[in-house]
This record gives sequence, C-alpha cells and structure tokens, in this order.
Amino acid sequence: MEISKSELKVLNALWQSYPCSASEIVDRLDNQLEWHEKTVKTLLGRLVKKQAISFQKDGRRYLYSPLIEQKDFQQTESKHFLDRIFGGRVSPLIASFANQEKLKQEDIDQLKKIISDWEKDND
Repeated sequence: MEISKSELKVLNALWQSYPCSASEIVDRLDNQLEWHEKTVKTLLGRLVKKQAISFQKDGRRYLYSPLIEQKDFQQTESKHFLDRIFGGRVSPLIASFANQEKLKQEDIDQLKKIISDWEKDND
C-alpha cells in the first residue's frame, strides 16, 4: 500500500486517538499545517479507498479509525526503505548515521541492547 507524505500526516494524527472526526484531525494538524477541512477530507477519502482506514457514520459526521497499526506500518516501510536503499542490510544504514555523527549515546545504548537481546533469543 502506497501512502503519500500528506496521507501519512493524516494517519499519524489519527493514530493519536480514534475514532475521530475530520474536524478533530484538522485540529490535531493545525499546529503543524494550515490545511482546510476539505483537504483533510480528501486525504481521508484516499485512505479509505486504500483500505488504510475505515469510517462509521455518527449522525451527520463520520468517525475514522485506522485499519493498520502504526507499528506494523513502520516495520513494513522500514523494510522497504532498507531493501531499496541498502539492499536489505541494516549495517550500512547504521554506518551512514555513525559516519555523519548523527548517533547519540542514547541511540548507541539502545542498539547495543537490541543486539544483545536478539543474540540471547537466537542462540
């Protein structure tokens, strides 16, 4: 499923809490973007067609909910990114960040823990 940058902004706002209406999503995005409610409704319609979200009619308004979990989406997109840019390998990605000095000590500690936990589970 291809999700555009604009659609992802709407989806991120929806993942904060749901179900919610288009106007609630506009309010959540208002701090970052100055999108008109019609723009958000267009993006919601695209996400419904892509089966990324669903809706329920509640009186005169529609309440939207995601059909995909944020964690699942992130994992899928991460894999696509790694496959496309780094041939599916993680180490060149990490090396790229390390060479640009973009890794913070907190990141390094977390990566060490992830590797240690993986080694324990896969011995």
